[in-house]
Amino acid sequence: MIDINKLRVDKGGNPEIYRKSEIARGRDGSLVNAVIELDKTWVKAEFQVSELRRELNQISKEIAVLRKQKHDATDFIIKSTELKSLMTAKAAEANNFLQQRNHNLSLIGNLVHESVPNFVDEKHNPVVRTFGTIQEKNFSVLPYYTIMEKLNFVEMNKSSLIVGHRAYYLLGLGARLNQALFSYAQNFLQQYNYTLVQVPMFIKKSYMQKAAELQDFEESLYIINNSNDGNEDLCLIATSEQPLCCLHADQTFQRTELPVKYCGISSCFRKEAGSHGKDMRGIFRVHQFEKIEQFVITSPSSSADMLEQMIEISEKFYQSLELPYQVISIVSGGLNNAASKKYDLEAWFPATKEFRELVSCSNCTDYQSRDLNIRYGQVDSNQGEKQFVHLLNGTLCATERTLCCILENYQDEKGIRIPKVLQPYLSNLEYIPYE
Repeated sequence: MIDINKLRVDKGGNPEIYRKSEIARGRDGSLVNAVIELDKTWVKAEFQVSELRRELNQISKEIAVLRKQKHDATDFIIKSTELKSLMTAKAAEANNFLQQRNHNLSLIGNLVHESVPNFVDEKHNPVVRTFGTIQEKNFSVLPYYTIMEKLNFVEMNKSSLIVGHRAYYLLGLGARLNQALFSYAQNFLQQYNYTLVQVPMFIKKSYMQKAAELQDFEESLYIINNSNDGNEDLCLIATSEQPLCCLHADQTFQRTELPVKYCGISSCFRKEAGSHGKDMRGIFRVHQFEKIEQFVITSPSSSADMLEQMIEISEKFYQSLELPYQVISIVSGGLNNAASKKYDLEAWFPATKEFRELVSCSNCTDYQSRDLNIRYGQVDSNQGEKQFVHLLNGTLCATERTLCCILENYQDEKGIRIPKVLQPYLSNLEYIPYE
């Protein structure tokens, strides 16, 4: 979440820029006002608790003196009991105000970066760059799911019966192609000095609450009930970004240790509750998929440049696969709460003649690192505040989606060609014909 001091005028904060940021996200800015009022109420309540504690300490001293002098302290003891009861009630009241304030504070989005296009509707997402030439085919182009069926790459009828909708079995060369992408993407990213990390597939709910957003719990995350064993509930990860965020919780880096660059590899699990009716056929939008993720920890002064480097790496990956794409800058109204700025890479799907998202790359600045208490260097003696790292994340390759795109772009009338960079992972196989 954001720093509460950024909303406190007496602490040098500027709440107006956060009101404007919320409005840019398509909201009315009222949450900022609500947090400011709750914060003032909490500060006042805390002061009252402090005053009661001071008064109680004074009475305790007087009781000690009276007892030492063997005088009657009954009246003071009664007063002390009353003050303790009142202080307990006031402390509970103050804590309630604090909880309300923090809940509302967590709903305020990260400060939108000044370079983000200021529109609410994502139809205004500007195209930043394009790659490749979109060529018309001289035959009837098949959608990827038809190609998968013709090549016996997938079984979805049985999976629907066994698992439910948005489930699948990858078969034979379909599974091998997916694994080829998975291996190639790992090797590709390690060229750029990323450390390979195989992450846990689930984390404690208390940690997920620091790494994910409230909306994720409603739309994406699967919860594993662990309370029967007396343990905390667990969450299946929706992206390796989440456990990677938590890996360095409550840790302070030296400046010389930054940046830290991770290549996260994992299966990902998503309910897709907010995607009812979308992409019901095929494996483009499913409950379980594999993903190779870029995750970077860096200093605030370097994060803007790092975002550009990360999207450039993702672009080079899709250039190596020779897939036409466009990079778009997500408008302010399309940003999730954690993101200050975000790029999407959308690749061309010739069957539907549209660009579809394969990559999202975000600079979350210190929005997550504050909750996770990930710092760097020393406390700034001039400002007296902790220095938090900036966290960035970006897809390199969600293999199932990328596989869908490859099948559509590499098809001809008789089968599919294999991208050159994937051939070494498939025993130099160049072509898969329809039977």
